[in-house]
Amino acid sequence: MHEIGPIFEVMREEVAMGPVRIKEISEKGIPIIGTYCTFTPWELINAAGGVPVSLCSTSEKPIGEAEKHLPRNLCPLIKSSYGYALTDTCPYFHFCDMVLGETTCDGKKKMYEYLGEIKDTYVMQLPQTVNGINSMKLWKDEILLLKKFLESKFKVEITNEKLSASIKLRNKIHSAMMEFYSLASLPSPVLTGKEIMLGSDYLKFSFDYEKTITIIRDLTVKLKENHASGERRIDPFAKRILITGCPMGKSLEKVVDAIESKETDGVVVGYENCGNLKCSSCLVDEKSAPIDAIAEKYLNIPCSVMSPNTKRLELIKKYAKEYRVDGVIDVILQACHTYSVESHSVREYLNKSGIPYMSVETDYSQGDTGQLATRFGAFIEML
Repeated sequence: MHEIGPIFEVMREEVAMGPVRIKEISEKGIPIIGTYCTFTPWELINAAGGVPVSLCSTSEKPIGEAEKHLPRNLCPLIKSSYGYALTDTCPYFHFCDMVLGETTCDGKKKMYEYLGEIKDTYVMQLPQTVNGINSMKLWKDEILLLKKFLESKFKVEITNEKLSASIKLRNKIHSAMMEFYSLASLPSPVLTGKEIMLGSDYLKFSFDYEKTITIIRDLTVKLKENHASGERRIDPFAKRILITGCPMGKSLEKVVDAIESKETDGVVVGYENCGNLKCSSCLVDEKSAPIDAIAEKYLNIPCSVMSPNTKRLELIKKYAKEYRVDGVIDVILQACHTYSVESHSVREYLNKSGIPYMSVETDYSQGDTGQLATRFGAFIEML
């Protein structure tokens, strides 16, 4: 049997070293572009010679400061994002040369106006629907405008050759991650939900991309071989849960902990959230014109800001089947109107498909952990 623990420990250490790595990148004069959303075209930033980095947005610590400027009844992700920027307590925000935003939900759009007073901020105008040729035309134009902006700001030329190379690299990363995620689809899960989250964090905060791919693939192969040799890391009778809804992060590990506790006896086998299966499952077409292919991939991300958003329903059902799930839990952040409103259509769709579903509304505080455990326990007991 392969020793798996040391590989996970390397990943944890690399995530912890992220702030040091980003400081070293900054000292080398390499452009750092801070992002908040999976709609941000990673390939364009990479082709410009820049390093995209996910900015801090999942802790309750800076929310108090943010509420001096923002309403209390606003999504905690937005307040946390702004609070980190306002207090200069996010190392990634501190070292980034600019923020690249997008017009997803209304709260973020207004937050970017305030962020622009702290750091150079560029906002892409995201269409609110994927239907019709006008949406694709608008999004392609936005990507071309971003290309011109990055070329002007960082004095570089983003050629088709550079874009193609970045597309191939990102596809390689996503393919490695999908192989890793797919381990949880085996009849007896090979990964816990916390380990899947660690893999996602490692992808976000490890900036040596080839090394990242090598480690993820090595871990995947060893876990597969151990499983083939009879190792069962997780109770095969644990109820399999797919999480959907708002972005997951450090403060929402409480959700996974509650599901995977000994008392609840569940296991999270997949995340249909931003930055996980939803992001990695669709690759950029390497045979099409680079800008067209990038526009096509990103516009078709099934986010709740899109109307209609039927593709998200289809994706949840697809993953529910592939990952053999017993139930779906929809995690909704307080005051996230798009995901909150959409929960009704998700419930109706899954009920018609015979897939058990529950939704929970929470924030970044840890005060509701007991309540979450009770609710998840009751849900899983009925499966």
